[in-house]
Amino acid sequence: MASKVYFTKEITPESLIKMYEILWVELKWKVWVKVSTWERWSKWYLKADLIAPLVKKLNWTIIECNIAYPWARNDAEEHMKVAEEHWFTSFADVDIMDAEWEFKIPVKKWKRLKYDIIWENFKNYDSILNLAHWKWHMMWGFWANLKNQSIWIASRNWKAYIHSCWQTEDPVECWNAKFEKADFIESMWEAATAVADYLKENNKPIVYIIVANAISLECDCDAHQGNPVIADIWIFASLDPVANDQAFIDAIWATHEEGTQALKERIDWREWRHITEYSESLWLWSTKYELINVD
Repeated sequence: MASKVYFTKEITPESLIKMYEILWVELKWKVWVKVSTWERWSKWYLKADLIAPLVKKLNWTIIECNIAYPWARNDAEEHMKVAEEHWFTSFADVDIMDAEWEFKIPVKKWKRLKYDIIWENFKNYDSILNLAHWKWHMMWGFWANLKNQSIWIASRNWKAYIHSCWQTEDPVECWNAKFEKADFIESMWEAATAVADYLKENNKPIVYIIVANAISLECDCDAHQGNPVIADIWIFASLDPVANDQAFIDAIWATHEEGTQALKERIDWREWRHITEYSESLWLWSTKYELINVD
């Protein structure tokens, strides 16, 4: 069955609010927004002036988890400083979840991971907005809602375990691991399904939004990230992260600007099609979607 994916060509604070409201899911009580605050040098992350009106309107909390690689955000105190420098703390509470204990959640339909490990503080929230800025990435092809729900919710040691394809939980040693691309991709998306199952079983609703602006050939984490190579596309919103990711990637393929070819080549080099196909096989998500223009 095809999932509904809504889109707007307007990328503004007002349209971001509209895209949340069009999903007709009330996120209430204690709500967190999973969005990356990125590195000190980052240029094209989701900026405070774009997302602040939506977050403030509903009095939500931004959550982050420390990274596995040795930059400022692998420490909770420095991570919070980066969030302040990027103005996220000026309009919302920011919860660096790594300050608490971690707990295991099962991967029910697994080939790579029997369980996932996330932070104990995750239990304190009642509903979730998965808000992603799309970007290409050298390890997994592209990042949108699915990655935001897997490695970016995992604890630091578990990030290392996923990055190393189950060889180590040591954030230093994990970068020496050798593995096949499919192993890494499938580990990532098994972790995402574990989070989805946990939320469903505990009656915690989640909605998915992708902002497809400032699209460059490098990840937002890259210290040498170049300028955008194509024009901004759309905002996508859905209750299905696979359909949302698929709709965005299809929009890239339908774009014929000069910079699109290099972007497509990089995405195909990392076998992006396996990402959504494997995720679809694990859960009740779908690569088939009905695209609905809300403009």
